[in-house]
Amino acid sequence: MTDPTHEFEPAGLAAPSPAPEPVAQPGEFAPLLIGSLRVDPPVVLAPMAGVTNYPFRTLCREFGAGLYVSEMITARAYLYGNRLTRLLASSRPDESPRSVQIYGADPIDVHEMARQLVDEGVQHIDMNFGCPVPKVTRTGGGAAVPVKPRLLARIVRAAVHGAGDVPVTIKVRKGIDEGIETYLDAGRVAEDEGVRAIGLHARTAAELYSGAADWGAIARLVEHVSLPVLGNGDIWEAGDALRMMRSTGCAGVIVGRGCLGRPWLFRELAQAFRGESPDPPPNFGEIVAIIERHARLLTSFFDATFGIRQMRKWCTWYTIGFPGSAKARAELVRIDSIDEMLAILRRLDPALPFPAAAMRAHRGKGGRKQKVTLPHGYLDQRDDDTPPRTPHGPAELAAFERSLSGG
Repeated sequence: MTDPTHEFEPAGLAAPSPAPEPVAQPGEFAPLLIGSLRVDPPVVLAPMAGVTNYPFRTLCREFGAGLYVSEMITARAYLYGNRLTRLLASSRPDESPRSVQIYGADPIDVHEMARQLVDEGVQHIDMNFGCPVPKVTRTGGGAAVPVKPRLLARIVRAAVHGAGDVPVTIKVRKGIDEGIETYLDAGRVAEDEGVRAIGLHARTAAELYSGAADWGAIARLVEHVSLPVLGNGDIWEAGDALRMMRSTGCAGVIVGRGCLGRPWLFRELAQAFRGESPDPPPNFGEIVAIIERHARLLTSFFDATFGIRQMRKWCTWYTIGFPGSAKARAELVRIDSIDEMLAILRRLDPALPFPAAAMRAHRGKGGRKQKVTLPHGYLDQRDDDTPPRTPHGPAELAAFERSLSGG
């Protein structure tokens, strides 16, 4: 198996928290309705490559209610029967509703994958049209697809038809850059093709994960379509989710980097939406117990070697900001066993409170920007609905999957 830890950059401390946001009033926020699914509170775990596998979804689900989406699954690799891809798309009987995000640019592949997922009991399918990775956009995939609305419609139509009665949603970005915005056209396509909700990461592909998300774009999309809009971008604390919904009118929120190393954020979100003041974050000793459970889930789901390698990045995210943790992290990124991990963590004081400076720390993807690469002449044929070339063969598919981002 391939170790995906290279997908993530070192964590860094961010700005202090804004003024507290009042908790929800009775009846202020309705449950999120996605077809037959009722999501209460209206909170969705963002699909993140190398992150939202079954073990992490389990932790998040244990802390709070909501909808927990798998990491992005490539349609062609899934249909080829790739062992790791199939494992990442899998679930366990305790997970309901079961939600899978798929990536595909070939309508035939997308239709067949949606059909097979439904046959396996998947209850929600999300489609990724926001991946900003150069290897993807330079072929016309990911965030480049909405540049061509007819192509987007063709792919989405195939998924909706393949899924039958199971609801399909899509996730997009604002566009390629500030000069090529696509999200309003994507909203129209989603509505026309029977999509049940649209998620908007309120940044362009060029912005990657940098700067502040443009919540104004979420509000504009809400005004533009009649289907539910899910806002994504800069949900670090429970108050951010309430603030986003109040300021944009969106029907729900998608939580991404804010929960990395902080699965208890979903408990805080559930409490705030119930009108309760969120519990304080756990202290370091309580976090060590969460880390150990996470490690055991990973090593059980994958295997001891691959699971503990994945755990290295998680140890970095869980421990950022704690006094004396820098030296521990230098060792944690080389651990080979759970016992070794726990021995390092237990050198730190278990009574240490969660550091305020780490509340809005940027874990995972960094803050750089990029110039988006598109195929030659791509913008000259925006009415074209020809699917872009997709990888073929095990080696090419494996390399392609390692580069993907959930958007």
